[in-house]
Amino acid sequence: MGNSSHQKGKMHSKKPLGIQLFECVQGSPISFRSCQALVLVLTFLSYASYHATRKTTSIVKSVLDPKTNLGILHWPSHLYLQKLKGAENNTTLSSGWAPFNAEDGTALLGQIDLAFLGVYAIGMFFAGHLGDRVDLRILLTIGMIGTGLFTAAFGAGYWFNIHSFYYFLGMQMMAGLFQSSGWPSVVAVVGNWFGKSKRGLIMGIWNAHTSVGNISGSLIAAAMLKYGWCWSFALPGMMIALVGLTVFLFLPVGPDVIGIQEDLHLKDSEKTDMDTPLLEQRSETKDKAVGFIEAWRIPGVAPFALCLFFCKLVAYTFLYWLPFYISHTAIGGQYLSDTSAGVLSTLFDVGGVVGGILAGHISDHLDARALTAASFTFSAIPALYFYRVYGSVSLAWNIALMFVTGMLVNGPYALITTAVSADLGTHSSLNGNSRALATVTAIIDGTGSIGAAVGPLLTGYISSWSWGAVFTMLMASALVAGLLLTRLVVAEVAAKMESRRTPPTHDASDLPVSSMGEP
Repeated sequence: MGNSSHQKGKMHSKKPLGIQLFECVQGSPISFRSCQALVLVLTFLSYASYHATRKTTSIVKSVLDPKTNLGILHWPSHLYLQKLKGAENNTTLSSGWAPFNAEDGTALLGQIDLAFLGVYAIGMFFAGHLGDRVDLRILLTIGMIGTGLFTAAFGAGYWFNIHSFYYFLGMQMMAGLFQSSGWPSVVAVVGNWFGKSKRGLIMGIWNAHTSVGNISGSLIAAAMLKYGWCWSFALPGMMIALVGLTVFLFLPVGPDVIGIQEDLHLKDSEKTDMDTPLLEQRSETKDKAVGFIEAWRIPGVAPFALCLFFCKLVAYTFLYWLPFYISHTAIGGQYLSDTSAGVLSTLFDVGGVVGGILAGHISDHLDARALTAASFTFSAIPALYFYRVYGSVSLAWNIALMFVTGMLVNGPYALITTAVSADLGTHSSLNGNSRALATVTAIIDGTGSIGAAVGPLLTGYISSWSWGAVFTMLMASALVAGLLLTRLVVAEVAAKMESRRTPPTHDASDLPVSSMGEP
């Protein structure tokens, strides 16, 4: 059975050309540890580049629609103009870009966000289903190159003097469709190579790619504004396409692809339930891909998916609107420029890196994913309140509160999309089925992405009335996200109390959901 499964895996995905060339030059097979390092680096760069292209729109918003950006209106004109090079760029930045510089410009930008994230969320469900059935390396490569192409095409509207709203809407929708293949693919690939031990910490560190991508995307887009907003889209588009080509040449999707047998890379002392590969192939009969409805029925998938809906609603509202909000708000009595606001907003993502790692480490230490996620989510409520009320006092207060808010908002988001998804994708109810991780990941993150679409859209309308109302919406969303995990938290605490009375008889890796019955 093992050989049959191995042969099936080889047919399912071929050894990358880059690895073949490396082994030919080296004269020996690539080691398991080298492959693990290669997978971590490539998947990290892959998803960081996805987020870099995704972040661009938030930086360029106030350039396309400068009339609603009070940062430009109140910034001393002589100081602001000194930062710009060339009369053409000055004209572009001061007058905006039709159709986004009209009275309904903010609403149109909100609709573009909705179109991108809506298509992304829908595509996620299909991409996860497809990811468990095709070569993940090819799927990821196509997604990255397609994303780069349509991201650059959005910026090309500047060069070709295009002012049709439907052109920009179409480019964003296509970019969202290609981006949807990314997350299920990278999580499934990492799941193929890394065991369950310290999964929360490892994936918390690895998940920093989200914030690194946001930060790099913000800095690149802000730096390119002086050359024309088109370059803020074109450069990240070219970068993700190059990373996609590298993925095609070098990414091994699993140990079976490069011919590494399980016995060769795991010592006998390490072969425990905590260290076996996430997608260990045990029999040919268990290689049948899990269906969409079956995956929803896995205990814990539904509550975590709904929780992520509200977590991503909060996180993506910051992703798409924080630079705009900063330039719209007087900080210490002064308004910041577009570039300064874009750079300052990266501190939210720096806090997100710390939050993701901290949440992963705490959840590993406590062996309680739901309790950790709920604690972070409830703590984010006062953080959001204090940032709104005291963030304008001074630049120092804004930086400190933004960092803490980013840590608490992105912590549970990172935990659920990585370690929790991997836990549920290899849940004991699947009886060792190795073909569920991409589908489960897509269901959880796809549901979350619907919330990611709703948040920025509502913000586009509500912000024109009151930013205080926007933050009220965000605090209410964080509250609902935490409450959705109540049943799982109670189950985890009960399981912990029971384990202190009697020795545990279940797999510790299933603690977040194992004590629950079928929903």
